[in-house]
Amino acid sequence: MAESTRDGLPGVAAAILDQRLKGIGFLVLGIAVFSIQDVILKLVSDAYPIHQAMTIRSLTAMPVLLAMALFDGGLRGMVSKKPFALLGRGLIMFTAYTSYYLALAAMPLATCIALYFTAPLFITVLSVLLLKEQVGPTRWSAVAVGFLGVLIMVRPGTEVFDWASLLAIYAGLSYGLAQVIARKLGATERSTVMGFYGNGVFLMGGLIMAGILGGGDFASEEHKSLGFLLRGWATPSLRDLMLMMACGVIAGLGLVFLTQAYRVAPANVVAPFEYTALIWGVIYGWLIWQELPGPLTWLGIVIVIGAGLVVLYRERQIGAPTLWRRAGWRRLRRR
Repeated sequence: MAESTRDGLPGVAAAILDQRLKGIGFLVLGIAVFSIQDVILKLVSDAYPIHQAMTIRSLTAMPVLLAMALFDGGLRGMVSKKPFALLGRGLIMFTAYTSYYLALAAMPLATCIALYFTAPLFITVLSVLLLKEQVGPTRWSAVAVGFLGVLIMVRPGTEVFDWASLLAIYAGLSYGLAQVIARKLGATERSTVMGFYGNGVFLMGGLIMAGILGGGDFASEEHKSLGFLLRGWATPSLRDLMLMMACGVIAGLGLVFLTQAYRVAPANVVAPFEYTALIWGVIYGWLIWQELPGPLTWLGIVIVIGAGLVVLYRERQIGAPTLWRRAGWRRLRRR
């Protein structure tokens, strides 16, 4: 007779359930940690340029991510046979999150996060175009409905349209592309190594932007996103310096939680809980900036999130070794 637990489940089933619950717990905790970074970057976007925040954050994160990568596989594991592929993926991630953070400066937190969550819709499309995967009518319908939700939120051609929303959508697209590349790299490269290389690209990108824009010669405050991009380097107060450095610690800590989540539980079990980021976005947006989405924005958010969940659920039903199982929807963003 199978060993039973206090809940009456067989020992093996109880162990599987425990692992899945642990994975979900790690995932939710990781998302909560990364959500704090969104708040910090939105707070500093009114006074400092994005390249300054990114440089300080990446410098702080570098030793943390290096230690994680060494602990995960030792010094030999840091030497990749595909360094240019890793750097290329890092560059795509750099453009993704630069766009996301620029959008964050100008948009309500919850709306920006919801537009970013077009990523699973883009991943579905890109997996067909680049990986020649088969996608059935259910997922294609979910993708079409999801993009309808995007139009409801963005409302192009109306007075509420803000071009910064296109940055958030681009962030979802480029993040989706980076995850498709991660599928190829995932067979030989560990997530901690990908995170370390990605952070190196973030640091170099921040320094290059600082070299071009740091003098403030192109500064413009016509739009919050432009201000965050073109503003010159400024001497931070101790408080603001500590906030930007905290983003580096958050990057390392959050990556630990997310990596552990995808290690102890199947990606298709924990990935839907990525959407808890929207809960934090609504809470922080309301508490700090008194932002709440309007009725039409809420409708669009529900449609986009619902479409993404349908895609994830359908992937789980298929049972094939698809992108979600082999690479996982790991939020290596904000590292």
